[in-house]
Amino acid sequence: MTPFYYNAFEQGADLNLNKEIYNTLKNSHASTDNIIILCIGTDRATGDCLGPLVGEHLKSLMPMIPVYGTLETPVHALNLEQTIHDIYSKYSEPFIIAVDASLGIPEHIGYATLSSTPLIPGKGVNKKLPAIGNLSITGIVNVAGFPNSILLQSTRLHTVMTLANCISNALYWCFLEIQLTEQTTTVSRMISPVPIPKP
Repeated sequence: MTPFYYNAFEQGADLNLNKEIYNTLKNSHASTDNIIILCIGTDRATGDCLGPLVGEHLKSLMPMIPVYGTLETPVHALNLEQTIHDIYSKYSEPFIIAVDASLGIPEHIGYATLSSTPLIPGKGVNKKLPAIGNLSITGIVNVAGFPNSILLQSTRLHTVMTLANCISNALYWCFLEIQLTEQTTTVSRMISPVPIPKP
């Protein structure tokens, strides 16, 4: 699937991202019972703290949704495999939304991407890590080049924060819509008229 691109600096980008995430989750029959948010990255490098920032926002806004990867407890190269193992050990058939920073071409810096394919973390800095996610969201924080590790260290925090806010808003609104839909469906079933038996 070709990723969708959203310029986080443009007004309404979070709303457009939200709509596409919602449609994807709806078509995948995912629910609040099996969705897991996995935010990958570390707070030790500006360009790589996108994931933990998104995780930090969502964990406080959506306590009902399991969120892995925050500023306090980041998920990174050293503990990613163990975290994935923990998720699949704890949850049955989880639908994982993976979030991570990425590098790209100059014209795409500040863009969020959405894809219905697994995320390949560490690809931008030549690290071999397991692909993960039923749905992947990335934020392009800087231009790809050599050495990429230095680029992540010199990334503008403003760009990362703008992307983190865009992605966090989109996911938060999406889960509010899903939750409202599930509650409405439950109420409708409860108040469905009971057929009156014929005499």
